[in-house]
Amino acid sequence: MQQTDIIIIGGGIVGLATAYQFSLDYPRLKITLLEKEPSLAIHQTGHNSGVLHTGIYYKPGSLKALNCREGKSSMEEFCRKEEIDFEICGKVIVAVSENELTALETIYQRGRTNGVRCEMIGVERLHELEPHVAGIKAVHVPEAGIVNYGKVCEKFAEQIRQQEGNEIICSVKVTAIRQKTQRMLVDTENGEYEGQYVVNCAGLYSDKITSMTQKPDSKIIPFRGEYYEVRPEKHHLCRNLIYPVPDPDFPFLGVHFTRMIDGSLECGPNAVLAFAREGYTRSTVNFLELAEVLSYSGFMKLALKYWRAGAGEMWRSFSKAAFVRALQRLIPEITAEDLEEAPAGIRAQAVLPNGKLVDDFLIQQNKNMINVGNAPSPAATSSLNIGKHIVGIVAKRF
Repeated sequence: MQQTDIIIIGGGIVGLATAYQFSLDYPRLKITLLEKEPSLAIHQTGHNSGVLHTGIYYKPGSLKALNCREGKSSMEEFCRKEEIDFEICGKVIVAVSENELTALETIYQRGRTNGVRCEMIGVERLHELEPHVAGIKAVHVPEAGIVNYGKVCEKFAEQIRQQEGNEIICSVKVTAIRQKTQRMLVDTENGEYEGQYVVNCAGLYSDKITSMTQKPDSKIIPFRGEYYEVRPEKHHLCRNLIYPVPDPDFPFLGVHFTRMIDGSLECGPNAVLAFAREGYTRSTVNFLELAEVLSYSGFMKLALKYWRAGAGEMWRSFSKAAFVRALQRLIPEITAEDLEEAPAGIRAQAVLPNGKLVDDFLIQQNKNMINVGNAPSPAATSSLNIGKHIVGIVAKRF
């Protein structure tokens, strides 16, 4: 049995940022991070679009809004210190029809309430920023940015390992968690670990880890986001980040254009049910995981509520022409010949039994364990502040 102080389950950006914050604030503690994959940050973090979000979309006062604003500043500071390339490039959220103007105004007012530097602009200014975009009005968010979160994770891991006593152990899958008086025992396929506190940052399997010590309030439903990469000769069509006005009847942001920090240009994602928690392709099916989703009352209620929008997302998954038509609402010049398939990502979305999506970050304490039960976008941007929040909870014990 290996002895430690803090056991963190999950080697994505939230788990790594949390371990990093512990190492800063409590250097005397031994931190052990367990990751089931052979390398770090290969799932949600490794498929992230790399946007430094500003917090403009999120409900004022929510964990998403608060952690995104403060987390973005912390992320930029970390990148400067560690010499990680990032760029504050700005983005536009574009209304293409009159019926989107009310929702655009709501986003603008929410951004101002959250302290986001943003401006409502007309067609002339919009075309100065993005000459090829279609739209009648937009919100310009100049402080939005781009970064490579994989590089960020490499630096987190490097800093964690530099502190004596800390370990990051890959290829180790957690099988059980038990309380032992004031200590926690974590069983894995490679041995047992004992610590004072366990932090569950398992992402797509966070509800499974939670269920080892308590009944989770929600279930993770995996949604696959499919992307295309724009051919280099058409990169001039998008200078930075172009987003649509989100559909208020559907809980995703819609297909958009994202310039990456390496100079490439991606567009997407749609949002379709994945047939496995790590189902990055349409043909990847885990029948047990799929059966769990389809038999879950929360998913059935969610599907009934959003069936029309969901059907549209599925159609765009199978029809490149339909996907292109969605993109052409923003940039009419884009064509199917301009696009090549890019790797898909998976969003771990917590869904309640009543069919409602957990809209905010979900961080819950249970005795000597903290479960990060919902951490979709903007979790990468917010990761350092999420880590600070978790350390603050645990600090009362030390």
